[in-house]
Amino acid sequence: MGLKEFKKNKWFTIVGAVGGLYILTLTIFAVWMIFFDTNSLFIHWELNKQVQELEKQKEFLEAEIAKDRKILDQLSDPKELEKFARDKYYMKKKNEEIYLIEYEDSLKIAKANE
Repeated sequence: MGLKEFKKNKWFTIVGAVGGLYILTLTIFAVWMIFFDTNSLFIHWELNKQVQELEKQKEFLEAEIAKDRKILDQLSDPKELEKFARDKYYMKKKNEEIYLIEYEDSLKIAKANE
């Protein structure tokens, strides 16, 4: 029985028509799920990208929190708190004067004039 005779068989034509219908249905379903559905492949791809960005941001913020906790632990010591206040906010004790000395090479104005 050759291929031509097999194609003329009654069962082959019925299965071929039904098989073609299944293939067409599956193709339409796949195209719908990939492109048009609310849970499409592209939406999942974008959401996965957002998740990765948020995980990177979470790692960065956790590192910042750890750094801030370290600073807070240091500031619990009164001497460190005084040093921080003097360095950062130029605070002083009574009867004390603060002098800020700036050199020309540290000024932004000097760099702009060059």
